[in-house]
Amino acid sequence: MNLGKVAGTVVATRKESSMDGLKFLLVDVVDSDGKETGAQVVAADAVGAGEGEFVLVASGSSARQTEATNNRPCDAVIMAIVDSWDIGNTTKYLKSGEA
Repeated sequence: MNLGKVAGTVVATRKESSMDGLKFLLVDVVDSDGKETGAQVVAADAVGAGEGEFVLVASGSSARQTEATNNRPCDAVIMAIVDSWDIGNTTKYLKSGEA
């Protein structure tokens, strides 16, 4: 599982029919400080994430274990929107923007 930040939307009008109805988002992988690592992934959105939100991305066979992606040829899925994360006694991110 990776921590990432939604960078934008990916639109594919022609795709495998079993992928119809899924929303695809471009996610920048981030480190524990929220800084982009340079890696990106296109992930199916199972939770209604939006641009600029921090998310958790599952990949590989785990990506096919959500209700939205079950039995679909999906290698990455956004399966959570992050509210906060802490390291030690330090809050690194708080969705309300107070950290």
